[in-house]
Amino acid sequence: MTLAARPAAGLAGKTLFVTGASRGIGLAIALEAARAGANVAIAAKTVTPHPKLGGTIHTAAAEIEAAGGRALPLACDVREESQVKGAIEQAVSRFGGLDVVVNNASAISLTPAADTEMRRFDLMHAVNTRATFMVSKYAIPHLARAANPHILMIAPPLDMKEKWFAPHTAYSIAKFGMSLVALGLAGELRETGIAVNTLWPRTTIATAAIENLLGGKEMMRRSRRPAIMAEAACRIFQKDARAFTGNFLIDDSFLAGEGISDFEHYRVDPAVPLQGDFFVPDDPPPPAGVNLDAV
Repeated sequence: MTLAARPAAGLAGKTLFVTGASRGIGLAIALEAARAGANVAIAAKTVTPHPKLGGTIHTAAAEIEAAGGRALPLACDVREESQVKGAIEQAVSRFGGLDVVVNNASAISLTPAADTEMRRFDLMHAVNTRATFMVSKYAIPHLARAANPHILMIAPPLDMKEKWFAPHTAYSIAKFGMSLVALGLAGELRETGIAVNTLWPRTTIATAAIENLLGGKEMMRRSRRPAIMAEAACRIFQKDARAFTGNFLIDDSFLAGEGISDFEHYRVDPAVPLQGDFFVPDDPPPPAGVNLDAV
């Protein structure tokens, strides 16, 4: 991999508020920023260990501080308005401001309509769409005072194809809801200088959700590591917020535009083909050298 500088180098002293940062992609983004000396507020529900899901807000905080950052673990159910408001206020009080918000928390249930319980429907919409809107809403006044403020949704491009909805309509509506929030806020906040973008992986990412819900260890082998999303996210945060907004980005395509040409080191197992993720548009094609079918 060719790097002009460490991807998070410009984030020293910046404050990130990351939902769902106790594990997976959220934690990877937090750690990449922490290595440059960023402050990270970890907003997540997991306070005590879960039998199937590694990581709590406290273990994440320890990792962030070991990586060189400052951490604030915040027990926060992103469905609860008072908890979201309180968590953002605590982060601002502790670190003196807010520079970046990452809406990463998400709920998933890949069921057809007839098999989708309404409580699952409500959960996905509350965590994905509503919480993304609510976290962003309460962060806006603080971000408006930052020098280079960014909101990033871990959400897909708005590729309105039947194939993305038919197998799991409820989840797709909820997940694309995050993207719709980004679309609206990008326009609404453009004149304020707050950037709003989305980032989505081309392939499955090796997280607990993949291992426990979407294919087990074999799917993990066909995935990329969360580090690819972390590197892309931290490069996004260093873009000029007034100029770089309203983008729906795919991780490797964005990184290719940043001069990265080697993506092999992100693979969990180079001996097996990569597994493409949901919601990735057919066009444009992957960067040169990236082939999801080849070993």
